[in-house]
Amino acid sequence: MQLELYQIDSFTDKIFHGNPACVVPLKEWLPDEILLKITRENAVAETAFFIDKGETIHLRWFTPEIEMDLCGHATLAAAHCLVSILNYKGDQITFETKSGLLTVEVKDGMYYMDFPSRMPEVSTLPDIIVKSLNIQPKEVFQSRDYVLVYESEEDIKKVQIERSIFDTINLDPGGVVITSVGSDCDFVSRYFTPQSTILEDPVTGSAHCSLIPFWSSRLGKDTLFARQISERGGELYCENKEQRVIVAGKARTYSVGHIYIE
Repeated sequence: MQLELYQIDSFTDKIFHGNPACVVPLKEWLPDEILLKITRENAVAETAFFIDKGETIHLRWFTPEIEMDLCGHATLAAAHCLVSILNYKGDQITFETKSGLLTVEVKDGMYYMDFPSRMPEVSTLPDIIVKSLNIQPKEVFQSRDYVLVYESEEDIKKVQIERSIFDTINLDPGGVVITSVGSDCDFVSRYFTPQSTILEDPVTGSAHCSLIPFWSSRLGKDTLFARQISERGGELYCENKEQRVIVAGKARTYSVGHIYIE
């Protein structure tokens, strides 16, 4: 069996930046075991698989370990693949996913993803996470992910994770996002997932389902510009819309090829 394979850098307009995701179009669903094996072989944080059903496109996301309930950068990658490579017609794509129907509006090279809002609530950090951090946050919140608020962008840059400790906690399917007000943007963040092949995710669209309503409330504005300050880095254009959030970004195609399955 021969399948098409595309690798896209999401939340960036530059190759080798943003978050790389692989995209594999399918005619019918393969066993989950095969989808996981493909994802492990691709060796990126997420692989998106989709089937074009006409009015909607059935989209699923896999890490090398599990199927995810929501993934921002792989959704953006799938939309970019459809529009820029597969000549998808129309300026809006509707994906059928584990998180319900998700729409992506395409305009002037930007992909505007309509995602659920997940306002985090005040929480207490597990001792394992406390012990794994070299700098402690000033506030702790939680939705799907733990949201740790720091004093400054410099603190965010300096945070280090002791992985041998961090990996002893299981947060499937969530992780830990650290965040602060940005120096040249509204807010910055970094994202870590315990027990994952890739500890620090370069740019995490799904985490902004919590970061957007949080910072919108804190800063008193509904339109925000964010940076994820991982080594690769990425830019996110955000809008708070009560029960929904808009997470927008650009993308670049890195590679086009095929995979072969016996």
